[in-house]
Amino acid sequence: MRRARTLRDSTSPVSGATPQQLTKHKQSVTTAVRTLRQAGVPFTEHPYDYVDGGGTARFASETGVDEHLVLKTLVMEDEKGQPLIVLMHGDRQVSTKALARQIGAKSIQPCAPKTAERHSGYQVGGTSPFGTRRAMPVYCEASVAALPRIYVNGGRRGYIVSMETSELIRVLKPRMVKAARERVGSAHHCLTV
Repeated sequence: MRRARTLRDSTSPVSGATPQQLTKHKQSVTTAVRTLRQAGVPFTEHPYDYVDGGGTARFASETGVDEHLVLKTLVMEDEKGQPLIVLMHGDRQVSTKALARQIGAKSIQPCAPKTAERHSGYQVGGTSPFGTRRAMPVYCEASVAALPRIYVNGGRRGYIVSMETSELIRVLKPRMVKAARERVGSAHHCLTV
């Protein structure tokens, strides 16, 4: 298990890390990190070995963090093509029907990868809710608010940051919704209808 670096320690080497690990996982300065710093959010960096399609389960497995604490940042759109962000527990799926009902939309669907990248400014697999290219409404699964600390993408593949949940709520000001469903089967799909 890799040791995490806190914001104040992010310029010093990670204790016990090999020079190869330090080179491979040097401090990231993404738009998300700049946004967090500007907002005065204390956070801890968690670099990990990204695997295409591994999702939150990959990070949880590699680091030993409970996947329920790792948030997925999903870029979706309503029936009019208006984008929105959904923050969901890593071990849950989004019920798009329940979400649509709660936000007053006729339907919600995931954006195509290229469209999600255009709206967020981040590559799929490295999407952070912080510092998106386009301002979008943010919806967060209500049960996230009860967690003392969360893990969320820091703006690039293989890079997660953790922070107190209250900080995420303070900066993003998300609308809380109840749209979580149990993940079905062994696949790590993000949503369900």
